[in-house]
Amino acid sequence: MKTFAEIQAFLTGELEKLDWNRQPVGLYEPIGYILALGGKRIRPALVLLANDMFGGNLKEAAPAALALEVFHNFTLLHDDIMDKAPIRRGKPTVHMKWNDNTAILSGDTMLIEAYKLLAQVPERHLKATLDIFSKTACEICEGQQYDMEFEKRQTVSVPEYMEMIRLKTAVLLGMALQVGAGLADAPKADIEELYQFGINIGLAFQLKDDYLDVYGNEKTFGKAIGGDILCNKKTYMLISALNDAGPETRKELEYWLNNTTDDKAKISAVTGIYNMLQTGGKCEEAMDFYFQKAVANLNRISLIEDKKQELRALAQRLMLRNE
Repeated sequence: MKTFAEIQAFLTGELEKLDWNRQPVGLYEPIGYILALGGKRIRPALVLLANDMFGGNLKEAAPAALALEVFHNFTLLHDDIMDKAPIRRGKPTVHMKWNDNTAILSGDTMLIEAYKLLAQVPERHLKATLDIFSKTACEICEGQQYDMEFEKRQTVSVPEYMEMIRLKTAVLLGMALQVGAGLADAPKADIEELYQFGINIGLAFQLKDDYLDVYGNEKTFGKAIGGDILCNKKTYMLISALNDAGPETRKELEYWLNNTTDDKAKISAVTGIYNMLQTGGKCEEAMDFYFQKAVANLNRISLIEDKKQELRALAQRLMLRNE
């Protein structure tokens, strides 16, 4: 059983084999740029970790892991345009370094390249892998659409928000584990538990992201603090605050949601309202709820504890992260 560090080292080596020094440079250079920014690369690592847990062949699983990493970064290129995000992993986003059209076209190319990588999966697993990958890709688009629609709606419920982040974020983690275990011919019941583990840890992961957008450190978080506040994003934090606020506090919060003249003042004021309503604490409680559900999924997998330890430790690190 390989450690997570060994899995990441193997993954880094495989990613370095991908050649983006192609023509036209204006199309492929942004792809190399975003992939070189690194990040945690948790999603492709989960493919390989699940595969290794069940005695699979990492070389056979590598194309699926690489496809998932390329696909994930494709979504980031497009998300950053939609969110008007200036920073990604501490560096300028592709649309800021180049332009919107370049980010769109390079992102489109990354989606195609992801499917080309998937085509290298062993034939006996190819259809099942393509099916779950395509299903998940559509779900992520559905989640993004809900996210955009929520920005224009006055009222969004917590259950609606949780379903949106399940689609936008959690299903990709679930799929990574599902594909990796499937390529190792794991038992169906264990694959399902792994998928649900990915869903629940993904929900907790996104809630943590919502929390860090308000209370994180910009140097370690990798993007500007308060970005969700400035975009009036319907995060768990904002939805909970709107639900909990009394008439006067809600009026103040709505005033700042409509304020577009002073970014620093807006972030400070909304954060102050969150502090008063103890919204951060509520978000942390929700994080722990889904984390415990994920732990229960992991406990039900029919492997000895030693084979589950790396995944368990990773889940704990995700909840303790400050980036």
